[in-house]
Amino acid sequence: MISVGRNVCIDGPKSNVIVGKRFKIESSVYLQAISKDPMRFGDDVTICEGTTIRPSGHWGGNLGYGMMMGNRSSIGAFSYLGCSGRITIGNDVMIGPRITMIAENHNFVDLSRPMNQQGVNNKGITIGNDVWIGASATILDGVTIGDHVIVAAGAVVTKDVPPYAIVAGVPARQIKNRNEDVNQHDEE
Repeated sequence: MISVGRNVCIDGPKSNVIVGKRFKIESSVYLQAISKDPMRFGDDVTICEGTTIRPSGHWGGNLGYGMMMGNRSSIGAFSYLGCSGRITIGNDVMIGPRITMIAENHNFVDLSRPMNQQGVNNKGITIGNDVWIGASATILDGVTIGDHVIVAAGAVVTKDVPPYAIVAGVPARQIKNRNEDVNQHDEE
């Protein structure tokens, strides 16, 4: 079963959007399906109201890579995913509302040329399995977030996060390890 809310816009070839079972896309979602690779969404995926997923800004031969999203994962309301570089989201990922993922950076080294004429680079973003990303967090290009991670609300993640870490702040830094509590109980 596929559930599509009101005012959903899928821009580009519908064949470039591949969805699993029980896919839910809520009202006012903009999904741009103009990308090098298909946009893939697993089983039991929800994309909440007002979210924008956009792999390609302008199409002059510079198509973005798109995204892949695993099973039982969701994207919170009013989020923005700029997947010019590939965004890969694992299984069982909870993404809060108003998050931003930007898988692209503008080049800016040449001071004799405007930045908008220097092109872009994109490394992509990878989110592991069993991850919780809090409301209004930002994940920047080139970041890999390991399995079982918690990203606090409002955090700005600029570098890789190891498995089981809890990160918070601007820029995000590790404040705790989820394994610590488990290991302490084992020792008692």
